[in-house]
Amino acid sequence: MNYDKIQEKLTAKFGEQVSYEILYDMLNVTIPAEMNLKTMQFLYDDEEMRFRFLTDLTANHFPENKGKELQVIYQLHSLENNIRLRLKVTVPIETPDVYTATSLYPGANWMERETYDFFGVNFVGHPNLKRILNAEDMDYFPLRKEYTLEDPQRTDKDDEMFGR
Repeated sequence: MNYDKIQEKLTAKFGEQVSYEILYDMLNVTIPAEMNLKTMQFLYDDEEMRFRFLTDLTANHFPENKGKELQVIYQLHSLENNIRLRLKVTVPIETPDVYTATSLYPGANWMERETYDFFGVNFVGHPNLKRILNAEDMDYFPLRKEYTLEDPQRTDKDDEMFGR
């Protein structure tokens, strides 16, 4: 099993809706958000590929990408083939809905809750989607790039001391 074979199988199944890129020696597969569960199910069920382990799940916030501000990233591993791939879906920040992967990968439960907690991604169908690390009454998502990193009004800081 290699990346070319994976691309061939995914293209045969899903056509031109799937795009590919090799970054840091890992295959990155980008799909529409509404196809995330179908694609993962295919990768899981295919007897040759067998991507049956979810290594990680997280998100990124790209405020400059209008209509595709949030990107959910799944890192899948085929233990039998010792090969990994990164599956990416993008959603608008106004409706950050992505289907939950908990029925396929039970370990996704906590990872999806953490991603919701920090980025506000709504995992549709999740059995218990609520904050896991932050206070329940928070009305914002701290890892979104919506706030400046430093207070520009601060006067007690000398920029020369910080190499600026």
